[in-house]
Amino acid sequence: MTDAPAHRITGKTRIYGILADPIHHVKTPEVMAEVFARHGVDAVLIPFHVQPEGLVTLVSGLKAMENFGGFIATVPHKPAMLGLCDGVTEEARNIGAVNCVRREADGRMVGTMLDGIGFVVALRTVTGFEPEGKSAYVAGAGGAACAIAFALADAGVSHLTIANRTIDKAEALAARLRRAHPGLSLSTDAASVADHELVVNGTSLGMKETDAPPLDLSSLSASQVVADAIMDPVMTPLLKAAEAFGCRIQCGLPMLQCQIELMAKHMGAIA
Repeated sequence: MTDAPAHRITGKTRIYGILADPIHHVKTPEVMAEVFARHGVDAVLIPFHVQPEGLVTLVSGLKAMENFGGFIATVPHKPAMLGLCDGVTEEARNIGAVNCVRREADGRMVGTMLDGIGFVVALRTVTGFEPEGKSAYVAGAGGAACAIAFALADAGVSHLTIANRTIDKAEALAARLRRAHPGLSLSTDAASVADHELVVNGTSLGMKETDAPPLDLSSLSASQVVADAIMDPVMTPLLKAAEAFGCRIQCGLPMLQCQIELMAKHMGAIA
């Protein structure tokens, strides 16, 4: 026997969504439900499983949906959403990706990127690590990795390495970071894991057991803080290896928890 739903959906309920491919791993619906309940909002956030080739059609349809308030975009849709929104914040434009979209009354979609803010707040308040003045290694150059890299630069890291399997993408991200932070020390040397105080996986590698490691696990040491943006599984192979080395670790969920109210505000669900 299943529990009764915590929220009764009626014709007045405001609809929000999360767009992903795959969708099984997302935690946002239950976390956002807690926000709606806490603020007394008659709303629900629904998971939408959409593949990249269907994204344009879905977003177009959502524009016409009068009781739809906005959506969260996650893997692999964050970069593509930049070009599908009718307007984006300066932060999203610099980062090159969108993870939160508000539907205006006229159907226009306005996007922003909050992953990086959530990540840094989690580092400081959950993990107890202050990134200012520290060296950081970020694996990946997709939406989450770009957001995290920009947020770490904004937080004042002393050095930032961007490591990606496609070096052109790593260099493109480094170039955008250099324009926004001219004095920041930057590298794209993927082999330099050991030289950093903070190591971050911003890729989707680790979501499946068969995935290759996102970085050289043998280079980790107990003096490092290791974080993963993946939420499911909670303990990715990277985090398990880091814990075995004695590293302080940060799982993926705190990044969401530390931006969830900002997401609700951007979508207009709460004031």
